[in-house]
Amino acid sequence: MALAREESSPLFAGTVAGTLRLILYLALAMVLMVLDHRNGWIWRLRYATSVLVEPVYRLASLPASGMHTLSVAFSDRKLLTEQNQRLREDLLLANAKLNRMAAVAEQNERLKQLLDTQHSLDLNVQLARVIDVDLGSYRHRMLVNVGSHDGVKPGQVVIDAHGVMGQVVEVMPRTSLVMLVTDPDHAIPVVVERTGLRTVAYGTRDGDLLSLPNISMAADVHPGDKLLSSGLGGRFPPGFPVGEIRSVEPAASGMFLEGRARPSADLDRSDNVLLLHDLAEPAGPPAPAAPVGPPADLAPAPSASAPAPPRANATPAQTPPATTNPVQP
Repeated sequence: MALAREESSPLFAGTVAGTLRLILYLALAMVLMVLDHRNGWIWRLRYATSVLVEPVYRLASLPASGMHTLSVAFSDRKLLTEQNQRLREDLLLANAKLNRMAAVAEQNERLKQLLDTQHSLDLNVQLARVIDVDLGSYRHRMLVNVGSHDGVKPGQVVIDAHGVMGQVVEVMPRTSLVMLVTDPDHAIPVVVERTGLRTVAYGTRDGDLLSLPNISMAADVHPGDKLLSSGLGGRFPPGFPVGEIRSVEPAASGMFLEGRARPSADLDRSDNVLLLHDLAEPAGPPAPAAPVGPPADLAPAPSASAPAPPRANATPAQTPPATTNPVQP
């Protein structure tokens, strides 16, 4: 075993030849270090060797570099996709907020118009919000968010900033049903603003038009004439816009003219409406005035037998006229 160890490590063997070789290697190393320190030969050799070895290093590291590049590319793509998705969501949210702000601005403008209408006409009104609209073929109704608990009563007139919308026909505890002026069962007395002609505007099944079927053949009615509520019947107050004449044609019977009018109110666009508490003046003569008599504290006390004699300190106003002015002979 000792011989095998000496054969495998002859440099460190205990013989004289091995010692001399060690000294020789050390001296050669010292010479190389001195030359490298002074002339830089080893650096030049290492530099030249690196030029040859560097392609090998690059080739060896190519798989790892490729994997790193692919991972970075995939991570960047994922990051860009997530950022793009977030930007899309932010854009949609911003557009939604912008549209909402536009809707709120339009709603505020309509509310301002309603308030201006209330202030300009000095009406006792109640604000309500439309929660449902039914514009079918046989009925044109809408539902508002006030009812009997809010003081609403059947027959109240409903208007918006542009004109008459209809009247309340059914009252629930928290909601009320309004019949629109275009309902086939609705009728409203109107007057042509330009000429003062009185007639009646009926609802139609068209949904967005009013019918005036009883216009005289000699009447002066033209497209563009404004229709106002006449106040007849005591239901609708006079002077509110109802519609605008769009066409006037002879009726099928040939005895009257039939007009078509578009309602002034925004029946399909109003979100808020006003319920009138002030109604038109009732038709007919005024009620008789209540009888006026002396004040209760100055009136004589009633007596079953005879009137009480006047007191000594009674004033002339309390003395009957017959006693104060006797007849002369």
